[in-house]
Amino acid sequence: MSGIFSFSGDEDFFNGGTMHLSPGSCPGVYLPPRKRLRVAAPSLYSAFNQKQTSIEVLPDECLFEILRRLPSGKERSACACVSKHWLNTLTSIKANESVQEVESEGFLSRSLEGNKATDLRLAAISVGTSARGGLGKLQIRGSGFESEVTDAGIESIAYGCPSLKSLSLWNLPAVSDKGLSEIARCCPKLEKLDLSRCPGVTDKGLVAIAENCRNLNDLTIDSCSGVGNEGLRGIARRCSSLRSISLRSCPRVGDQGVAFLLAQAGSYLTKVKLQMVNVTGLSLAVLGHYGVAVTDLVLSGLQGVNEKGFWVMGNAKGMKKLKSLSVTSCRGMTDVGVEAVGSGCPDLKHVSLNKCLLVSGKGLVSLAKSAASLESLKLEECHRINHFGFLGFLMSCGAKLKAFSLVNCLGIQDLNSESHLTSTSSLRSLSVRCCPGFGDASLTFLGKFCHQLQDVELCGLNGVTDAGVLSLLQSNNVGLVKLNLNGCVNVSDNAVSAVSFSHGSTLESLSLDGCKNITDASLVTVSKNCYSVNDLDVSNTLVSDHGIKALASSPNHLNLQVLSLGGCSGITDKSKACIQKLGRTLLGLNIQRCGRISSSTVDSLLEQLWRCDILY
Repeated sequence: MSGIFSFSGDEDFFNGGTMHLSPGSCPGVYLPPRKRLRVAAPSLYSAFNQKQTSIEVLPDECLFEILRRLPSGKERSACACVSKHWLNTLTSIKANESVQEVESEGFLSRSLEGNKATDLRLAAISVGTSARGGLGKLQIRGSGFESEVTDAGIESIAYGCPSLKSLSLWNLPAVSDKGLSEIARCCPKLEKLDLSRCPGVTDKGLVAIAENCRNLNDLTIDSCSGVGNEGLRGIARRCSSLRSISLRSCPRVGDQGVAFLLAQAGSYLTKVKLQMVNVTGLSLAVLGHYGVAVTDLVLSGLQGVNEKGFWVMGNAKGMKKLKSLSVTSCRGMTDVGVEAVGSGCPDLKHVSLNKCLLVSGKGLVSLAKSAASLESLKLEECHRINHFGFLGFLMSCGAKLKAFSLVNCLGIQDLNSESHLTSTSSLRSLSVRCCPGFGDASLTFLGKFCHQLQDVELCGLNGVTDAGVLSLLQSNNVGLVKLNLNGCVNVSDNAVSAVSFSHGSTLESLSLDGCKNITDASLVTVSKNCYSVNDLDVSNTLVSDHGIKALASSPNHLNLQVLSLGGCSGITDKSKACIQKLGRTLLGLNIQRCGRISSSTVDSLLEQLWRCDILY
């Protein structure tokens, strides 16, 4: 016992022998903390086991103060990985609340779609991009009422991405003015805003954008039922940098907002797009008078605009700089409107008329005579335009016309013309698709008139035969570059052979999809004469292994980049070696619906042609 009472703590308590002490047997004995017991602590010591301290027990205010003092974006990203709580706290820190300023120029671009678009991912983007140059462009395409993006996610982007310049919000019903207002307040550099199917956004959010984002130059509003005239007036008053405006299917938008916007911003707006909005001829009259800077104009589904509206727009003589006009499904666009626009817009170069059922050949001739700078015209589903109007336009058009397109115009009839014309046409591109009345007689006339064609597209024309194709191209003196005869079932190998002999040195693209009379003979002539071709489509034809072999053994060493063989039942596994040889230059190969090509051959091609995008 004397040894116990004389113990000073500087030496071992017990030396030598074996001594077993347990707290249960000797409760009064003092045991120095020299060694940790290897067994579980008895109940006597359970009161001394304390819970491990964690930073998670800190109030949010303290955690906020700690995280906002992180020295750089790298540390922020690391801390964001700790927990969702930390991530949410970091995203709530605004740029002006951070002690350490993080430079961000907005170099990065991010896009979220479908179920990948969530508030959590937006929070991660907000924190992660700040250390890597800053977020400049963000696209969010939601999934309607199942979308998991709310104002919280938009706010996290606003707080963490002050460098944001372009924002697209599509199909996000849970996003409202609250989130958009935070974007407006925290992202003053915003230049482009695209809102589509966001019913929660109203005039209030749009006004907030107008008051804070003075650099806004591109605004698109599509199917936003909450946006009305007041929001457009706010944009017109404050966004003097606005250059492009697009409005579509907004039921609360009318003349009061559109006319005010065009009157205020017409001197600097360059692109205007009005689709299915409730405006009348008043808005077009204002546009025609004040739209002095407008160069591109798209009008679609304006059922409230009558003939007078288009007439006033053209005769106001204000749109001197208009270069491109596209009109779709506007019953007010008639021959009178077409003539007025042509005479009032002297710099008009490109015109597209789609489903303008009251425009006839008379209007086309008037347009050709008044629009001296016209370079291209596209007509689609304009059924009142007949053969005489079509040819009259070409005869009356100026020497600057470069491209002409007819699509599904049922009024065109294949009539012989006795007109005698000199080859003054500068037409370079001709496209005629799905016009059942268009045939060889029309092509023969065009062949006498158009000697500089380089791009020819004749699709779905049952009335076109070899004779028509040859008549069109026989006097061509500049060299054909692209020829598309898809769906011309009466075109045969003779036409392909003649084209390859005459234009083989310049032809780069040849498409014969659905030409049922095309056989291996066409591929043989192409392989011998068309050494510049890089895009060849013979899908749904009668070509077989023999034709593929001819291409692979071409003496001109074809530099094919795209080869389409879809639906060719005559091509079998025997063509594998030839396709592999052609694959040295191929970037795209289509062998869909080739039933005689086995899966093993497909696997081999996938392995060998690893640089080529193969459809099978």
